[in-house]
Parts: sequence; C-alpha cells; structure tokens
Amino acid sequence: MPQLIASAVIPIIFAVTSNYAVVMGISLAIGYAATAYALYALNDLLFSPEMPKVPRPEDGKYNLKQNVPSLSYVLGRVQKGGDYAFLEELLGVAFHITVVAGHSINGFVRHRLHDEDVTLDVDGYVTTPAHFESKVNLQTRSGTDAETAYEDVTALFGSLWTEDHRGDGLASVLMMCETVAAGKYQKVYPQQMPVQTHVIEGNDRLYDPRTETYGYSTNLALFRLWHLTHPVGGKLTLDDIYLPEWETAADVGDEQVTNRDGETESRYHGGLWFRADNNPVEVGRTIDQAGELICYERPDGTVGVHPGKFVEPDIRLTEDDILTLSYDANKRQATTVLAVRGQYTNPDANYVTADAAPYGNPYIDGDNERTKTIKNQAVQSHNHMARLEKIAFIRANAPRVTLLAHYQPARNVPYRRFIRIHAPPRLDEAVVEITGRPRLSLRNLTVEFQGIVVPATLYDFDAATDEGVPGGVIETVVTSGVPDPVNFDVVIQTEVISGGGTAAYALASWDAVSDALTYELEWEPSAGGTKQSVTSAAGETEVRSGYLADGVEHRFRLRTWSVGVAADWTDYVLRTATADPVAPAAVTGVSGTGGSGSFTFDWTAPNSGNYFAARLYLNTVDDIGTATLVGTEYGAPSDVESRDITSLSADDYYGWVEAINASGVAASPVATGVKTVT
Repeated sequence: MPQLIASAVIPIIFAVTSNYAVVMGISLAIGYAATAYALYALNDLLFSPEMPKVPRPEDGKYNLKQNVPSLSYVLGRVQKGGDYAFLEELLGVAFHITVVAGHSINGFVRHRLHDEDVTLDVDGYVTTPAHFESKVNLQTRSGTDAETAYEDVTALFGSLWTEDHRGDGLASVLMMCETVAAGKYQKVYPQQMPVQTHVIEGNDRLYDPRTETYGYSTNLALFRLWHLTHPVGGKLTLDDIYLPEWETAADVGDEQVTNRDGETESRYHGGLWFRADNNPVEVGRTIDQAGELICYERPDGTVGVHPGKFVEPDIRLTEDDILTLSYDANKRQATTVLAVRGQYTNPDANYVTADAAPYGNPYIDGDNERTKTIKNQAVQSHNHMARLEKIAFIRANAPRVTLLAHYQPARNVPYRRFIRIHAPPRLDEAVVEITGRPRLSLRNLTVEFQGIVVPATLYDFDAATDEGVPGGVIETVVTSGVPDPVNFDVVIQTEVISGGGTAAYALASWDAVSDALTYELEWEPSAGGTKQSVTSAAGETEVRSGYLADGVEHRFRLRTWSVGVAADWTDYVLRTATADPVAPAAVTGVSGTGGSGSFTFDWTAPNSGNYFAARLYLNTVDDIGTATLVGTEYGAPSDVESRDITSLSADDYYGWVEAINASGVAASPVATGVKTVT
C-alpha cells in the first residue's frame, strides 16, 4: 500500500552518497524501477533489523542516564525529557544538566516537573505549584552555535564543569533543587526528586525551498526534506533534490482544512523526535505516512516527491496499450477491513498516545471484527489521523490490478502516483494508484506494475460526518497535598482542679475528613510568650490545650499531619481564658465624696466566695460606657473598702464601683452619684 512506499528512495540514498552514479546503476539493473517499492526491497540489505525504531511519545517522559547517549533530534513541537550531562550535589543543592536536543531549537514552550506544569519567575524559580516553595530553579539554553556555560555550576564545580563546557549546538536545561527540612520534604517534593520534561519547539534550521530560508516549522514535507539532506537521514545535498515538487508538497501541507469543531488547521503538520541511532528508514516512513508523501527517484536522478493530494492523471492507458490485465475485486474477508483505528500524539493530553475515533463500523458483520490500525507519533491532530484512517480504509478495500503494458504509452508510469485506465467494463476511466514495483523489460519493451483502484475523491473529507468523536482527555490527577483543617473553632472551657479551684483550657474542634489524619493545635498569649502545642489522636475531631493563664487573651491555630507531612496553618483564632465565668454579687453601700482635687470611693464588698477585686470608674458625664478606669482595689468578701483618687481637676464627677472575680468577670456596676471636685 502507499503507506509502505513512504521511504521509497531512502535505502539507496543512504548507501551511495559519495557515489551517486551507483543509484542510476541500480535503477537500470532492476529494470527502470524508480518508484518506492523498487528501492524499498533493498532496505534489509542496507540496515540492521536491530536498529531501534522511532521513539514513542511516552519515551520522552524520562531523562536518560547512560555514559554516551545518542543525540536526539526534534522536529516540530513535542514534549520530552533529556539526556543527563551533569548530576552533582553540593551545599544541599542538587544540580541536573540535561540535553534535550542535539541541535539548536526554536525555544521552550512549557516546563513540567513530574506531571505538573510549572511557572517560573524572572530568575527561573518555580513559583507554581506552590508546594515547591521556590526551591527548584530552571535555566535553559537553546543550543546556539556559541552557547554560555551555566554560571551556577561553574562557580561551584570549577574542576568538573568549566567555562569551556558551553554546550555549543546543544539545547539543554539546568535544574537546581534545594534541600528542605525533613518535616517538609514530603510536602515540597511529594514525588521525590522532580522528573523534568519540557514542551519544546524543535529544529529551527529547516530549509523551506519556497522562501529559500531556514527556520522553524511543523510542516511534514519540510521535515522530510531536512531528513533527506541530513547526516542522520539521507545524507544528500539540495542539488540532489528536485525542489519544485517539494515546494508543492509544502504548499499542500500548509493547506487549511476544517475539523469537527469548525476550526481550521494545516493539512499535514505535526511533530516528532528521534535519536541519531534510530533506523533512518523508520524515521522516514513515519514522516511519509503522516504527510501522505511518496519519495521517488526522477529520470534525472534527483529525488522528487508526490504530495498527499489527488492529482489528475496525465497518463491514460486504454485496451490498445494493455497486453494483460489482472483484476481482483478484493472482497475476501482476509484482505478487506470493516474499520480503521488510529493512534496519534495528543498535545491536549500532554503529548501522550491517544486513540482516534475509528473510521467505519467494526461490528457491521456481527461479532466478526476486522480492523486495521494506524500508529503514527508524528500526527498531532485528531482530524489529521481521521483523514489518514479514511484513506487507509479506502485503500484496504480497493480492487487490485496488475498490468502489463506497451513501453511507449507506459514509459512514465514509474514517475506517477495516479494514472487513468480505460478498459471497460470493469475499468471505465478508472483512477489507479501505483503501489507495485514497475518493471521494465528491455527485451519485450513492456512495463509491468501493480495498483489499486481509488476514487478521484480519495482525499475528500467532511469532518462533520467523517471525523467522529474523539475520546475524552484524561486529566492528570495532581496531588493536592495534606488537606487543610475544615471548620476549625476554639471554645474556652473550665474544670475543677485540686483544691476546689477552677482552671480554663481551650477545646479545638474541626470536621472529620479521614481517620488517617492527625491535627496539631498550637497556642500562645496574644501579647507574646511561650508557644505550646498538642497533637490529636488519629481520627479524632477535637483536642484540648493545657491550662491557660486566667484572663489572658490567647491565639490558636491548627494544621493537619499525614505520614510526616504537614498542611499549612489555619488563620489565628483569638480567645480569652476565663477560669470562672460566674460574676460575683454587686458591691453594696456605695458612696462618693468630692474634695479638693480628689474623689473618695466607699463601698462594701459582696459576700461572694469568688469576689476578687473592685474596679473604680470616673466620668464627667453620667455614662459608664465612656468612663475611665481609675483604679482596682483588691480585697476579701464582705470587706468595707475605701479609695481616694487624687490629682483631679475641678469638675462634677460621676463614679461607679464594679465587683469582679479572679477571671475578670464583672458584676453590675453601682453608681456613686455626681460629686463635685474643687
């Protein structure tokens, strides 16, 4: 099938860069076979089957540690980790330098630690997620021809990593992770040392023959052109390429199509990464399949390309041109399919492999499911994969033909993707896509080839009816950390202690969340003093403090603990300790006397066992709410008390006497009446 033709000319190109004449020799030897299948047959002779294939998207989620890693190459936008170039620790800081690409890149789009997107400040410190507490710092280099060494590393590891370790032409990342206290480690680093991955825009030196410039692109045709002319690919030069056809292929890739959401996207764009030691045939085949490209050798020896678009055939073979014709309707269950499934790289799901909606109905024949699967990591759009599914479905079920034709009318068949055949009744102006290996017989002057009968609408696609509904994106569950306390409250309570007295303590409460959690209550006097704390039992919803200083305002806060990790403290709750909430009886016999610059209070303390003292108030108006506390007289129950307040200015004064207990709980104030101070 045409997908298998993808890397048509690559095996020969790799092997004969230094002597291009060999290509022509091989072409003649196999009998005028310049299309893909003719050269694809030599693949196994030129490349070891043990060579690794193109990495899957999931392979980029890890950072590789090995002595001499093979360089990685990035085309388009991908998410991947890197290869370790440096890993050391000093002064409680771990230094990681990883190389994410063996060439200059267009830039870093996003950074991820484990499965969390991170935000950096201007200095590279991670500000979100907040649990990192700015303990992680990321710095990057895009891999220019003359890079700059990481100063933080050279300053501390001058003997290991000098100013000469610049990493010219290597896109890299420096990650620095600071050590934290043991009690905070699980909170700051809940998944241990962060595993870094990055969304990057790759190679920024792709040649575009349309503008004759180099730059960044996601156009698959430009990927393939770069691969053909790079040492890890075809090792060709631009002089070996027939650029006009590649310009057309790039234009086709940029054409806008409409997806099922009514949005427009480019027809053949994508992204992938691979290593220098990956099988170049596999890399080329992946790009070709994603872009519906067929590379082939032209009569002049240059490499041309058939784009993924129907082109009206300029070759028409009739019955007079055909010597023999074999027609296979292809209706057997062993060869036809009911549906095509596709797997692609989904950027919306953090660049992991996703299943596209299948094209066709795999169960239309009862329980006899017959499906075909397309897997291509360079495809990064559901609409793109759906279009490839439909094309694969048509090809899988298309009639097969084998023709032997006279040389003159069929001489250019090896250089075409589509031809037209008129041999009624089965082939009435039928469009045939070449799939087989055209063979020239110099003795008989004939051309023999194979193909499939396809409609001229092969590439037509109505997203509203053909695309199907993609599967939902599974959101990554990111740890939320230890939960904060819910509905935290503090109530002051009292209890009788030895000797018959009472003491105050705080009882903290909260809502139950999990029996696995414990809670720590902390308190201290609001005016300052010693901090104290107590931890609840697992699964409990309340805990009490120790005894509190009577009459003193305290502030309380609570936090949750789980497996040695603590949540954040709650806001402070202010409460005043009251050991005796019962007020004594009011004072009796209250009177006042005005004198020269003085005011004399007289009263009798109540016969209450919890009487502690009397507060004295004065005001120049009859309002205790604005009165001034001028004294506190301590005494025993039933004592007859008197107190002079001096240094007063001349005026009329109102006085009040208020009995209190040891906790400061007051009885009703008793007025002295108005008195004149001279």
